[in-house]
Parts: sequence; C-alpha cells; structure tokens
Amino acid sequence: MSTAITTHSAATPIENTVVPRRNWIALFGGLIGAFMAILDIQITNSSLKDIQGALSATLDESSWISTSYLVAEMIAIPLSGWLSKALGKRRYLTWTTTVFTLSSLLCSFSWNMSSMIAFRALQGFSGGALIPLAFSLVVQLLPIQKRAVGMALFGITATFAPSIGPTFGGWLTENLSWHYIFYINIPPAILLIAMVRYGLDDEPLNLAALLKADWFGIITMALGLGCLEVVLEEGNREEWFSSSFIVILAIISGVSLVYFVINELQHKKPLVNLRLLKNGQFAMSCLAYLILGMALLGSIYVLPLYLTQIQQYNAMEIGEVLMWMGFPQLLIFPVVPKLTSIIKPKYLVTFGFTMFGLSCFVNTHMSVDFGGQQLILSMLLRAIGSPFIMVPLSLVAMKNISKIDTPDASTLTNVMRNLGGAFSIAFIATLLDNKTREHLAHIRESVPSVSTNAWQQLLQQSQFFVQSGSDTNTAMIQAQASLVATMQRDAAIMAYNDVFLMMTGFLAVAAVIILTMRD
Repeated sequence: MSTAITTHSAATPIENTVVPRRNWIALFGGLIGAFMAILDIQITNSSLKDIQGALSATLDESSWISTSYLVAEMIAIPLSGWLSKALGKRRYLTWTTTVFTLSSLLCSFSWNMSSMIAFRALQGFSGGALIPLAFSLVVQLLPIQKRAVGMALFGITATFAPSIGPTFGGWLTENLSWHYIFYINIPPAILLIAMVRYGLDDEPLNLAALLKADWFGIITMALGLGCLEVVLEEGNREEWFSSSFIVILAIISGVSLVYFVINELQHKKPLVNLRLLKNGQFAMSCLAYLILGMALLGSIYVLPLYLTQIQQYNAMEIGEVLMWMGFPQLLIFPVVPKLTSIIKPKYLVTFGFTMFGLSCFVNTHMSVDFGGQQLILSMLLRAIGSPFIMVPLSLVAMKNISKIDTPDASTLTNVMRNLGGAFSIAFIATLLDNKTREHLAHIRESVPSVSTNAWQQLLQQSQFFVQSGSDTNTAMIQAQASLVATMQRDAAIMAYNDVFLMMTGFLAVAAVIILTMRD
C-alpha cells in the first residue's frame, strides 16, 4: 500500500468516521479531474461544425475529434492502476493533469485538423487517468461509513458531466468561440494540482515497477482496445466490414485482446487483475456497468441527433432540453448515501435501472409533434434513476474487493462503462440507418393502398407551391419532393422509436441482473 494511503489510514481507522480535512481536499481534487475528463468527451459535440469550418475540414475528418479522444482515453484507463503504483498517486495526478492542461491549450491553438486530432488524443490519454484515479481515492481515503458519500460525489461527475457537456459547449461556442471549450479546463486544472499536492503525501518513485512492467500486456491492451474503439466509432461511416480498413482493425483488435486476456491470467503481476472477475458479484456488476455505459452515452448521443434531425433544434435549444436530465440529479444525489444505510444497495440499483428504462420507454411512441416539451418527462425519469444507479452499484461492485485491489477493480468498471458507451453509439448509428431504410421501404409499399389520400395531399402541396409563385410543373415536382421528405422523416422517427425500445430492453436486463444477485 502506498505511503499516502498508509498515512491517512493511520489517521482514520475504519471504525472512525471522522475524515481528516486533507483527505477531503485530495478527494475533491480528484473528483474535479474526473469531471473535467468526462465533460471533455461530450463538450465538443455541439461545436463540431464551428471547428470543422475554422480548420477547413470535412465532416468525416471532424468525427475524429471525438474518436481520437475516446481511443486514447480507453488506452489510458487500464494503465492508470499500474502508473499510480509506480509513480505514486500524488506525482501521477500532478503530471497527468499538467499534460491534460497543456494539451487542452494546444487544442485551442490547432492550425489544421491533423494537429487538432493529435492534441485531442493527448488530451484523452492524460484525461483518461483522471477518472479511475478519482474512483480509487474514494475507496482509499474514506472509511466504509463515509464511502457512500464519496460514491455519490463520484456519481455526480459520471452522470452530470455528460448531461451538461453538449449544453455547456454549445453555450460557450455561441456566446464566445469554440476555443473556450478548451480554455475552461485551465482554472480547474490548476486548482486540482494544488488540492492534490496538499491533500496527498508524496510517495517514493518505484522504478522497479516501471522497468518490470507487464509490457506484453500493455502492448496487446493498447492495440486491442484502441483498434476496437476505432472500429466502433468509425464502423458505421465506413460501412462496417465492407471496408478493408475496418476488417484489418477488427482482426488486430480480436487477436490482441485474446492474447491480452491469456497473458493477464498467467502473469504474476498483471497490468489489470482479471482474476477479480472470478468474484461473481463483481463480474455481474461489470456487466451492469457495461449496460449503464450503453444507456448513459447512448442517450446523450441519440437525443441531440433526434432533436437536430427531426425538430431542427440548434445547440442551445438542445441544451435546454438536456438540462432536465442533468440538474435535477443534484437534488437527488445528497439523499442517496442516507438511503444506502436503510435500503439494500441492490434494490436501489434495481430501482435506478427501472426508472432509466421507463425514461427510454416513454420515448418509444414519438411522432413529429414530439419535441422538447414532450421529452421533459423522460428527462426527469432519467434524472431520478441515474443517482440510484451510480452510488449503490459502486457499493455492490466493491463489496468483496480488498483495498489493495481497488485500482484494478476501478479500471475494470470504468473500461466496461466506456466500452458500453462505444458499443451503444456504434449500434445506435447502424440501427438508425438500417431501420430508417426498412421503415421507408414499408411506407413506400403502403402508399398504393392509401393512394387517394396520398394523391390529395400531393395536390394540396402542389397548390401551396403554385400560390407561392411556382408554375404548375415546378409545383408538382416540389410537392413530390415534399412528400418524399415527409416519408423519410416519418421513417426516421420510427427508427428512433426502435432505438429507445432497444435501450429499454437492455436496461430491463440490467435491472433483473442486479435484482437476482445474492445478498
């Protein structure tokens, strides 16, 4: 165990619920870092068009602004446990936050898309370490009696940050410029470094751990997870396995991950302790984290897409809708730790997944009139459910995990949540394309059976365009185009309904998994 943790543990034995001020300061510093890292995943989404225009990039190139961050973050998360032990948490948090701050500044100075992608990757790699380190500090700095409070604070970073990311990014871009979505990282990063350096003791540099690292595991992990993330993020745009680029990356990912798992199970000091998955409760919790990631990032991805495509909302209007699933959580999170001492955590998690599932289910019957006002109910249901998932699920997952295994357990749960988000976005993008085509074909087939109504609508549209100044032939062409656009819009709405139904099903499975866990 590290020197910092030993020192603080001596001051705060498990039986004592009084936590030294230094511990809280260090913990809040770590949570600020996790909040920044998670916020930066989504904050560029509302500003992609502005960045794309400023850097003279294509739409496909601009998609790599998010992909490069996520790929680097996915690689960094499993490395965080090993590096925190080798470098010491105080030193590692200071270094990685410094790199995160500098890379954020460099992103704002980007002169073309290549430089932006490189700096975003560096930002993602340094930011990826901040998330599991914050989770580890909760377990290592707080006694069991206070751990639910720490988990609630971490839960706010994990669910509130992605909820306000697009809103905040859109507001900064519209009122200032897209550069400010990177400038805002600088003040909290300076505060984080000051808090961590005050709150944590310095630990000796463990060069032996660096030199005797599981290098084969590091290489296979980086190749496997990195290539998998690219496949999931870019697969739909590249038409999946019809692209040789995706096929090659999928093969590299599959082979690398197989060798990674074999190596980790046989290595005496593995990069990530996969043997923890032998614990049934922890393994089932990891599956729940996977589904949670699918729901969290999937809904953040699909809702702005729906509001943009169907309702023609701008970034600020989308933010005004999404805030209904962010800000109400701040009222609920303080209550959750108290409830964990009264109600078994697994029942709270089940309730949370059920509410989240209901929030998706109420969106399975959307129509063209289903806009921001109609989405508020689903936003509120999700806001109620999310806090009851994050805090109790952390307690359920860590129940039988020793303090020394906490970094590895934190790595696994965070990787599963991120993978869930990547799988969800890839699946949603593909499902939307396929289902839209399927529903459009069905609508076209049904037009002859309602030909009278369709013809009347066509004539009405034609007359409208004639009154607007078009000649008869042009008006009929415009009316036909309008009818096709209406059909495509209706097909897309049906596809969005299918996506929310799919998410409802996954969340129901998660609720059942947690409910059937043994006490």
